[in-house]
Amino acid sequence: MTSPANTIALLTDFGYRDHYAGVMHGVIAKIAPAARTIDLTHGIPPQQISAGALVLSQSWRFFPPRTIFLAVVDPGVGTERKAIAIDTRAGARFVGPDNGLLFPAADAAGIKRIVELQSRRHRLPEVSATFHGRDIFAPAAAWLARGVAIDQLGPAVKQIVRLEFDGGVKQDARTLAGKVIYVDTFGNLITNLSRTRVDRFGSDFRQCRLSVRIRNRTPVGICTAYGDEPAGVPLATFGSFDLLEIAVRDGSAAEHFAAGAGTPVKLRAERR
Repeated sequence: MTSPANTIALLTDFGYRDHYAGVMHGVIAKIAPAARTIDLTHGIPPQQISAGALVLSQSWRFFPPRTIFLAVVDPGVGTERKAIAIDTRAGARFVGPDNGLLFPAADAAGIKRIVELQSRRHRLPEVSATFHGRDIFAPAAAWLARGVAIDQLGPAVKQIVRLEFDGGVKQDARTLAGKVIYVDTFGNLITNLSRTRVDRFGSDFRQCRLSVRIRNRTPVGICTAYGDEPAGVPLATFGSFDLLEIAVRDGSAAEHFAAGAGTPVKLRAERR
């Protein structure tokens, strides 16, 4: 046993209607009653692995160093996909399915060790084919919180599924093309175009104005804040994700543009 960690943060697509998230809390409480649990969110859209990965990657660094992140967005539950735990150089640990969900956050934290969750001692006696969050992931996180070394949970793994947010971004003479990867509660459309990528693109067109177009609608300009435009007016800005997002002042861009995850977005350099 190593020194125990006292915080487990949960992220799932289970929603708030059913008992699933609550049961995971119960499993943790039985195994590690001293652990503090924090619900990061259970509102990830169902089966949207990239949305869960984005939220996790944006959140982990704001928690205490030894926090265990228990993340379950798992459309492949019950299949051959691995169940894994990851230790990082930053101290954070990640537990969940090997489907890309954990990779961006763990990669940013500096992956040190990965194991496959095979230890029968550190899971529930009966494992269903549809609820590994309860039967495998929650117990593993709880045992880590009690101080069990990560290598006691199963054998080492060298490779895991990678998920890259900027995959599929394309650039031609005057256009940078990406897509919406997440829609928040306010209907803001967060894209996979990072500030760094946009700044690099814009530096090639210093005499041009950058505009953002979605669904062939009228292009919108890039603002500093939502309040830079009047109520009801679409705009683009860099939000807390540090990704380009499309919003509507005091409204929902998702509704205004009838857009969601996967909708193409284009950034274009136009002469002033």
